[in-house]
Amino acid sequence: MYCNLKVCVIGNGTHSKRIQDILNKKNIDFLIFKPKSKKNYKKENIEFLKKFDAIFIVSPDKTHFHYVNKLYRFCYIFCEKPPCNNSADLNQLMRIKSKKIYYNFNHRFSKIAEILKNKNKFNLGKLLYGNIISCHGLGLKKEYENSWRSNKKLSLNGIFEVVSIHWIDLINYIFTVQKIENKRLFNVSKYGSSFDNSNVKLLINKNSFVDIYNSWTTALVEKKIFIFANGIIEEDFGFITIKGPSKNLDKNNFFLPPKIIKKIKVDKDNDELISLRKSIEHFIEIVLKKGSFDIKNNQTSLRSNRLLFDNNLR
Repeated sequence: MYCNLKVCVIGNGTHSKRIQDILNKKNIDFLIFKPKSKKNYKKENIEFLKKFDAIFIVSPDKTHFHYVNKLYRFCYIFCEKPPCNNSADLNQLMRIKSKKIYYNFNHRFSKIAEILKNKNKFNLGKLLYGNIISCHGLGLKKEYENSWRSNKKLSLNGIFEVVSIHWIDLINYIFTVQKIENKRLFNVSKYGSSFDNSNVKLLINKNSFVDIYNSWTTALVEKKIFIFANGIIEEDFGFITIKGPSKNLDKNNFFLPPKIIKKIKVDKDNDELISLRKSIEHFIEIVLKKGSFDIKNNQTSLRSNRLLFDNNLR
C-alpha cells in the first residue's frame, strides 16, 4: 500500500533512526537526506526535496523552520519539535495556514496523556497541582560534548527546547497553559555550552500550577504526580496509579490515603516508542488519504513553541 509513496527523512541522528526503524517496520521506503555542509544547508537541494510526497524533518532544531517554510507548499511535512527556536520564525509559522504540516509532539499519544484526557471518567475533578520530573545522565557522558544538543549555537535553550517542551506541550494540549510563572535554565555538566537543566512552573489558571524539572546531569528519575480536587494520578517507574476520592475516612473520622481506583503497568521506553509510532501512523494515514491536519492542533503546537520565548500567553 505504500509502494507509490515517496518519503524523505532529513537528518540521521539517534531520534531519526527511531523514526526510520518505525518506517521500516511499516514497509515504507524512504531516502535519508543529510546536507553536505552544516553551514550552507539552506542552499542545498531544496528543488530535489520538493519532489517527495512526505518529508520527515528530524534535523537540528535551528534548521526546522527553513525546511518547513521552503517545502510546505509541495509536500506533507512531519516536523519534529520544536517547530523553531526563535520568535521571528515562529511568527512566520503562525501565519502559515497549511493543512499539510504536522508538528510531532508525540507525548500526546502517551499513556499518561490518555489517562489525563479521560480524567472525568474517574471523577477526579479540577486539577490543582502537578509535578513532572524526568531526568538522566546524558550530560555526564564525554560524547555529549560533541552533540548538537550541548551546543548553544545549534540548540539555544538546550534541554528546555529538546525535552521540557514535550512536557509543556502535553500540559498545554490537555489543560491550556496561561503562562510560565517561573523559568530557570542552568548548566551543571562540564561538557557543552547549552543548558542541561531546566525548571519551570506553568500557570494553568489562578489556582492551578504544574512544575516541570528536567536534567541531563542526574541519576535516572521518572516521576509524575497530578493532584486533583477529588483524587490523584501518579506515575513512578513502571506504574501509573489513579486514586480517589479525596475524602476517605476511617471509623474514627481521620483521613486515610485515597483508595486505588486503577493501577496500570507502563514500560517507559516502550511507551515512548509506542507514542512515537502512533504519531507517525497518524501522519502517514493523513498523507495516504491526501487529507488535512487539524489547524487548531497545529496552533496549539505553535502556542507550546511560543513558551520557549515568551513566558506570558494571555
